[in-house]
Amino acid sequence: MAEINLVQAINLALAHAMTDDPSVLVLGEDVGLDGGVFRATDGLFARFGAQRVFDTPLSEALIAGMSIGLAAQGFRPVAEIQFTGFVYPTIDQMANHASRLRTRTRGRLTCPMVLRSPCGGGIHAPEHHSESPEAMFAHIPGLRVVIPSSPARAYGLLLAAIRDPDPVVFLEPSRLYRATHETVADDGEALPLDRSFVLREGGDVTLIAWGAMVQEALAAAEELEASGIDAEVIDVATLKPLDTATILASVCRTGRCVIAHEAPLTGGFGGEIAARIVERGLVSLLAPVERVAGYDTVMPLPRLEQYYLPNATRIVAAARRARAYA
Repeated sequence: MAEINLVQAINLALAHAMTDDPSVLVLGEDVGLDGGVFRATDGLFARFGAQRVFDTPLSEALIAGMSIGLAAQGFRPVAEIQFTGFVYPTIDQMANHASRLRTRTRGRLTCPMVLRSPCGGGIHAPEHHSESPEAMFAHIPGLRVVIPSSPARAYGLLLAAIRDPDPVVFLEPSRLYRATHETVADDGEALPLDRSFVLREGGDVTLIAWGAMVQEALAAAEELEASGIDAEVIDVATLKPLDTATILASVCRTGRCVIAHEAPLTGGFGGEIAARIVERGLVSLLAPVERVAGYDTVMPLPRLEQYYLPNATRIVAAARRARAYA
């Protein structure tokens, strides 16, 4: 087993899925000969050919619409949108067609497609390349929304997404693509969707995060431990459907909760998680739920993006406020 980074895990999962199932196709802008802007599809064109890995015109609406048509006819397309700042033209297709195909046809047709896209900041990208639109997709009934935070979870969750009979939006934190390496067995084992992962157990405060913020939450837990605060860390992984049970069980043990996400605070998915905790676990809370998020502004250009991005320092401060609440 080799130690690989997250983008290599994505590539490995795609290759495994395409080997196992000839109905799996890869499409998008520059995914063929060039292997994708981040090289997530590198080598797939040479291995599987132009009929299964193909470049599309520069039209995100076309990419989503073509994928829906392919899925309705028995294929399992995996479509790449180069950056989530370019994903908005797909909303018409994803909201009006992909998410509704099962109900519209009373189950006669399903839409087993995956819409992949790198997301988030931290790579010094220009405008429109650092968006975090997970809450927007999570608001659409009929769509699953998955965000991995490590190479192993990227591999297992992508395989599960490809095998799912319904549409999955699979957002990949671009700053984690090459940030860490992990031993990943190319065994075709999928990880369960719709389940959160408890990465670290603790009894004093629950830290909830997804995507790139998981690494910040883990770093915050280490810092808190040095000052005598035992933090539990939960990687949400699948935002929609949300594994509320795992979150509530943790908050029931700790009584305190900090939710961290990179997207802007207002309308962010952290608000949904906080609402569920208050609705179903209010009597367990010993302090108000804290949210650490991006600011309600457009992601700034590279020179200022570190001022925008939430980090371990802000998560630690929120955890300490929760601990100090009387």
